[in-house]
Amino acid sequence: MRLIPAIDIIQGQCVRLSKGDFNTKKVYNLNPLEVAKSFEDNGIKHLHLVDLDGAKSQHIVNYKILESICTKTNLKVDFGGGLKSDDDLRIAFESGAHQITGGSIAVKQPEIFNAWLQDYGSDKIILGADCKDQKIATSGWLETSALNVISFIKNYEEKGISYVICTDISKDGMLEGTSNELYEKIINETNVKLIASGGVSNIDDLVQLKALGCEGAIIGKAIYEGKITLKQLQVLC
Repeated sequence: MRLIPAIDIIQGQCVRLSKGDFNTKKVYNLNPLEVAKSFEDNGIKHLHLVDLDGAKSQHIVNYKILESICTKTNLKVDFGGGLKSDDDLRIAFESGAHQITGGSIAVKQPEIFNAWLQDYGSDKIILGADCKDQKIATSGWLETSALNVISFIKNYEEKGISYVICTDISKDGMLEGTSNELYEKIINETNVKLIASGGVSNIDDLVQLKALGCEGAIIGKAIYEGKITLKQLQVLC
């Protein structure tokens, strides 16, 4: 299972939110590149980079930080947040993104997302299936749709999607454990490569996600709050 630390960006700073609420913002580092380098120095090979300013603005904002991390480390970065147009996507890939994640656009403008999938291939486009009470949420989690998360994933699996990041918003940033029942259901009912996100609080959570069959696990606040050390991740890498 791939271990994928997360860096969320607001105004150029490395932050974390709780349940996606911008009012809960906590700044952990003023230099995201410094954080990325520390991950790489401890054997990490992948990074989940989220442009929260972009998610709120509905277009890519922090691509210079993406470019800096991609040119000054060897991390394979998946990038999301505010990717709404072909131009946004072009900027993300030109800035060095290895993969991009599309969530809201897959709900609101599926024809664009499907075109990206066809043009770039399933190895480059990740479906963001962020949900609350198993209903898909959009627009930086500010809106909840009527779409069931399993049905949503199945629909895009039929269209060729391979990678899915699923975040249970109620768990995100809470350090209270992961949505294992939901992940098990997704793994049993689909053949996607599932990347679990939200709620990782300790090494045992990662062991359980691996046992479930998750392809990857995104780790955020647990690292920044010292619940999981980079040395511990080194052992699992």
